[in-house]
Amino acid sequence: MSSAQIERMQEHLKHLRLHRIGSLLESSLEEAAKNSLSYSDFLDGLLTQEVASKTEKNVAMRTAMARFPFVKTLESFDFAFQPSIDKKKIKELAGCRYIANGENVILLGPPGVGKTHLAVALGIKAVTEGYRTCFTQAMPLIASLTKAYAENRIEERLRFYCQAKLLIIDEIGYIPIDRHGAHLFFQLISRRYEKGALILTSNRSFSQWNEIFGDPVIATAILDRILHHSTTINIKGNSYRLKEKVKAGLIREPEIEPS
Repeated sequence: MSSAQIERMQEHLKHLRLHRIGSLLESSLEEAAKNSLSYSDFLDGLLTQEVASKTEKNVAMRTAMARFPFVKTLESFDFAFQPSIDKKKIKELAGCRYIANGENVILLGPPGVGKTHLAVALGIKAVTEGYRTCFTQAMPLIASLTKAYAENRIEERLRFYCQAKLLIIDEIGYIPIDRHGAHLFFQLISRRYEKGALILTSNRSFSQWNEIFGDPVIATAILDRILHHSTTINIKGNSYRLKEKVKAGLIREPEIEPS
């Protein structure tokens, strides 16, 4: 093949935005000639590389758009340290069927047991499967909705939080939510009901959500919609953050009260 042909092919690939194939073209041609590859095998190999490259870029873009506080995976989670977690159930959730069905996942447990790690890891799985995902903590979410309401932009903001197929709301319950914020939060939950999936994390049991939202009627209405189609993971264990100090003997391992 002449250099003029290769240059022309490179220009065509650039025009079609097949950048990965363009970068591999010459080396792939040499390999094909050396190994006497068929046209179909040659083309299949190049297209496979291009698809893999575009998939990697799309995942990176969706990960950045999700605004995760960090990137952690299920593979890096220490399930042995938290034996109360059903690893089989987490792996089932990693299949993302709950997202396709518009269902919810609630992760409950005291601080430091790995709720946010699992929420982010499931979010990463969702991004990898092509689902648009958005991560936010509860209080910044309420502040965002409250500000939008004051500026007569609440509909716009609600639509924004409803665009993602998976919305992750972290740390519900660490700080009480005022009555107005609770009403706005209910509007968001109601809009997403049976349409978009949620992952919620909280350090408070459901019986304490009246205290979080300051109104038993609103709390009941929120829970009714969240729990209708949901999976609850109740984590009972020691602080995941302190495990290395426990192993090193720097602090004593706290006893877990029987449930």
